[in-house]
Amino acid sequence: MQSTNSIPENILKIQKKLCTFDKGSRNYKKYSKILQKHIKKNNMKKRVNSNIKTIEAIAKISSQKN
Repeated sequence: MQSTNSIPENILKIQKKLCTFDKGSRNYKKYSKILQKHIKKNNMKKRVNSNIKTIEAIAKISSQKN
């Protein structure tokens, strides 16, 4: 189980591949776009998980009051 702050393996793999290309090359641009998509997906997943935990905490607190 990975910790919540660690960078996913797929993003690290893309970054390692990206650093082998010359900046401005066709492959560099291609892998930059792929990296952006993976980072965006990872951030959205974290946000959704955070929102779910918040909703669960609120539900737990409200059930304890009743």
